[in-house]
Amino acid sequence: MKRWIALLLVVLFPFAVAATELPDPVRFSVRLELGDVAQARTWLDAGLDPDFEGALIGTGLMIGAWSGNIALMELFYSRGADLERTNRFGETALMLAAWKNQREALDWLLARGARPNRPERQWTALHYAAFAGHTAIVETLLTRGAEVNARSTNGSTVLMMAAREGHAAIAERLVAAGADPRLKNDYGDDAITWAMRQRNYAIAKSLASVERFASLAREASTNPPPPPLRSQPAPDVVEEYLRMARLAESQGRRDEALASYRKALAELKAQQRPTKVGAGQTAEGAPKALVIRARRDRPGEQIVRFAYAGNDEASIDELLAAAHAAEAAGRRSEALRLFRAAAARIKAEQ
Repeated sequence: MKRWIALLLVVLFPFAVAATELPDPVRFSVRLELGDVAQARTWLDAGLDPDFEGALIGTGLMIGAWSGNIALMELFYSRGADLERTNRFGETALMLAAWKNQREALDWLLARGARPNRPERQWTALHYAAFAGHTAIVETLLTRGAEVNARSTNGSTVLMMAAREGHAAIAERLVAAGADPRLKNDYGDDAITWAMRQRNYAIAKSLASVERFASLAREASTNPPPPPLRSQPAPDVVEEYLRMARLAESQGRRDEALASYRKALAELKAQQRPTKVGAGQTAEGAPKALVIRARRDRPGEQIVRFAYAGNDEASIDELLAAAHAAEAAGRRSEALRLFRAAAARIKAEQ
């Protein structure tokens, strides 16, 4: 009998150890972004810090806010997760819910005391919602006391976000709530400057005095601003393919991972076409990859564009190695770009 018990312990013990082994940041992010609440509970039961931060989005509470997974948020909150904790980008769970237009998650956080305002000169949830054009989120945050003239780390206002992105209704609502279009950031720009630079002339006209807009309009007619850089967030289907790719990679299924990266690349190419070459222009050749320049802590800098590479190209293995290094360092946009470039190379060589 003792021998059978001993044998049973030998057989079962490795599984017990594996079931309670705490995750590394990458595995944590992959499992939770896929919505694996049961795995999260197992890790927490085994002693995982409820504010443990994954490789990409942040803590379990932040991942829940980003994806709208209320069950995941409730689990981590019940274990002591900090509502006001920030990730490596300086973002709170409330900011991530606002960025991703997760209204239920945002309401859940506010109901439990998440603060819409932050210390002076910090990005806020209202900045993110205004930049992304989420009108209902903007309204909710304003009614809950969000500071309409909050200044970011570089002094940019919430109104500048709406003016840059052409969200006229949000800009109007912000002004009605007391937003001051005359406030300038550290570069000397105000919301009117941003609206004119992005050719959002109707917004500029609504914010400027008659005299100033007339002067700006004359200047624009004689010296037109360059074509505006329009922000274009990746569609949700791309995020899903990337989650599938990361999961496959974490399990060693490299072919499946690369197939998912190829699908993500195809979806992004369908969303963004290169500009036709006109008279007097020189063709740059076929686009080699999409470049996403997007830091969530600097939403005004987010753009998606095609990149045209020269003849000197890194090998597939070098691209993948660089992508893994960027992901491990938290440079998510760079990692995604490199993975897409590697997938495009593989596809071209098939």
